[in-house]
Amino acid sequence: MQGALAAQIPTRVATPSVSSISRNRRGGASVSPASRHVTSAGHVVSSATCAAAEPRTVVTVDLGDRSYPIYIGTGLLDNGALLRSHVPGATALVVTNETVAPLYLDRAVAALSKDGAIRVEVVILPDGEQHKSMEVLMRVFDKALEAKLDRQTTFVALGGGVIGDMTGYAAASYQRGVNFIQIPTTVMAMVDSSVGGKTGVNHPAGKNMIGAFYQPRCVLIDIDTLKTLPDREFASGLAEVVKYGLIRDADFFEWQEANVDKLMMRDEEVLVRAIERSCINKAEVVALDEKEGGVRATLNLGHTFGHAIETGIGYGEWLHGEAVSVGMVMAADMSERLGWTDATVKERTLALLNKFKLPVAVPESMTVHTFQNLMAVDKKAANGKLRLILLKGELGGCVFTGDFDSVKLFDTLTLSFRSHSEVRGGERQHRGDEAGGVLGHRARVDI
Repeated sequence: MQGALAAQIPTRVATPSVSSISRNRRGGASVSPASRHVTSAGHVVSSATCAAAEPRTVVTVDLGDRSYPIYIGTGLLDNGALLRSHVPGATALVVTNETVAPLYLDRAVAALSKDGAIRVEVVILPDGEQHKSMEVLMRVFDKALEAKLDRQTTFVALGGGVIGDMTGYAAASYQRGVNFIQIPTTVMAMVDSSVGGKTGVNHPAGKNMIGAFYQPRCVLIDIDTLKTLPDREFASGLAEVVKYGLIRDADFFEWQEANVDKLMMRDEEVLVRAIERSCINKAEVVALDEKEGGVRATLNLGHTFGHAIETGIGYGEWLHGEAVSVGMVMAADMSERLGWTDATVKERTLALLNKFKLPVAVPESMTVHTFQNLMAVDKKAANGKLRLILLKGELGGCVFTGDFDSVKLFDTLTLSFRSHSEVRGGERQHRGDEAGGVLGHRARVDI
């Protein structure tokens, strides 16, 4: 792709149809108090807990014969009939982590196994971005092989973005592809990572460098799971919500500005609306460009800077949304320096991120040199050229491009450290030599 890709997409924000959901069964039916199940891992579960609710809304990811629904509502984790309708075989493997398992694993297993037709296996992984590795992923394959799961099995991701990405990649790889379902339990996963089929693990040299595009059969979002989400994790996910407003949905950005307090208080109705509109935006872009050949890259606003931060300071030190928050500020700053936006876009971005209690400054342990080296191996680079998602025009417009003045990028990197005690002196003096360096004219890099 040459030149700049105009990335502002006409926004469709009407509430999607829910034709496949029977509204007259809202609230569901309670299940027998005697219903119990023992998994092969020894988990004893009871399905005599909550009456299952029906989705409040459904967003469809339109990919032809691989289209799938995103169910959004409360109490959906107990809707076993809905969940089981997306399990075509007789076995399922629930993949979760040590934090989520005590909270929601039993309910998920009960929902899947209620009618006795599905044998449910479980694997519990350590929690955290630092464990998003091939070594840890092998535990999923080990369990699947130990349980003799075949190609008709369904892997179920129960957790946040790390669990979703790892489970999806395991499903894409096990016996060359098995079914999988996403049950996200964090804001980040609900509004972003569970939708669109990006799966993978990290490499020490770069985030998400090993992976595949592999779509789930459905995404089931039960916002009740957010009640147990720590405040820091909750805020981290809101960075991705802000992103949609910046790149393609100005009305949504303005709605966020007007509903900051309700969002931070986790008001149920406001959360449903924020998650739904985020999913609509994500689904529209994925339908246009499933494998990130062009416009889907715009969903990575701030991510090139953010991934460099995550890798540079060590996986797990910052949450993904925290790094993306800083990355969006850097993208807004560079866009202003290029003359592509006016100052108000950056000012409003900073103000909203601050209200969501997200970081807006580069961590002190980062250096300009670290940024340069890590951005040089970014996945969006093509033919030796770094490409960035930058804002352009009025709020809600952006471009995906490699055609920019690299001096402005260097200015953004350098001046991001002005509040720190040290900007490495050697880095400043090379400003005039950048055309032949790691971030040369029009961001030429060697990868």
